Amino acid sequence: MEIDLTPQLAKKIYGCDGGSYYSWSPKELPMLREGNIGAAKLALEKNGFALPRYSDSAKVAYVLQGNGVAGIILPESEEKVIAIKKGDAIALPFGVVTWWFNKEATDLVVLFLGDTSKAHKSGEFTDFFLTGANGIFTGFSTEFVGRAWDMDEASVKSLVKSQTGTGIVKLKDGVKMPEPKKEHRNGMALNCEEAPLDVDVKNGGRVVVLNTKNLPLVGEVGLGADLVRLDGSAMCSPGFSCDSALQVTYIVRGSGRAEVVGVDGKKVLETRVKAGNLFIVPRFFVVSKIGDPEGMEWFSIISTPNPVFTHLAGSIGVWKSLSPEVIQAAFNVDADLVKNFSSKRASDAIFFPPSK
Repeated sequence: MEIDLTPQLAKKIYGCDGGSYYSWSPKELPMLREGNIGAAKLALEKNGFALPRYSDSAKVAYVLQGNGVAGIILPESEEKVIAIKKGDAIALPFGVVTWWFNKEATDLVVLFLGDTSKAHKSGEFTDFFLTGANGIFTGFSTEFVGRAWDMDEASVKSLVKSQTGTGIVKLKDGVKMPEPKKEHRNGMALNCEEAPLDVDVKNGGRVVVLNTKNLPLVGEVGLGADLVRLDGSAMCSPGFSCDSALQVTYIVRGSGRAEVVGVDGKKVLETRVKAGNLFIVPRFFVVSKIGDPEGMEWFSIISTPNPVFTHLAGSIGVWKSLSPEVIQAAFNVDADLVKNFSSKRASDAIFFPPSK
């Protein structure tokens, strides 16, 4: 597989004084098209309002920064208005209509990762706006809209033409927006920074896995996800997704090194990664990461709602399951070296603290 896996930063697509929308292009990150994956980021400043829209792709949204409010309307359902904050993951199936609002001084930043296999453009999200200068109803004749909404021509023109913003607008101070309801969060969002840990290794790292058990709606999206927090100078075990899933990784915080090895033991990526980078690991390729002294945190989606991984080191690695005779024959080494090899990492799971 000769394809460029180099991590990339998002580029601004549009924006105003209310905020901006960024996206990763499959031209610069070819694995997006190859894997039918889309990636984008919404950043809203104070009073920034992302106009109601729906997308051609199912997604998982992850709040990278700030606090805000999201409106979510599942097909043939009532609007749910939820408070969102840093660490929240939200599953957004096909057909969902959303809007986003930030009333705080700190920017609200939301990452979107999703499946573009049914999208208009492979590797890219296409949003369809309900209002604004590029809203759906600007393309219909006044007659059609009037009959659909049972309104006179003057009222229709006022509704369709008054909002001149595109995608994102800045609302005036004091504009009243719906208040979030606590009960609306149930089943809609999971805070990955507060959820029970699936893996916790002292001085190594921690993992929270997003799946159909803790957020059933990801089953409709068809994606799983995880938040990984790697401690300073610690290592994440070499491993691969054993159910043919792609791993799409966004570096949330910190920096470090990453290596990916593919077919015939060929190293296909050896690079440094930093906050804001996105990179994709192809199916069955093995990836490992080592954090810098300040540590590293990343959010990933996996192209299956209940991912399964095989690790090639540590106490749950495949080597612990193989018999010593097989290991000796496979490596073509003596029994003493196999014994030494098998005794290592006996108590570590998938994270390895720095050597003392």
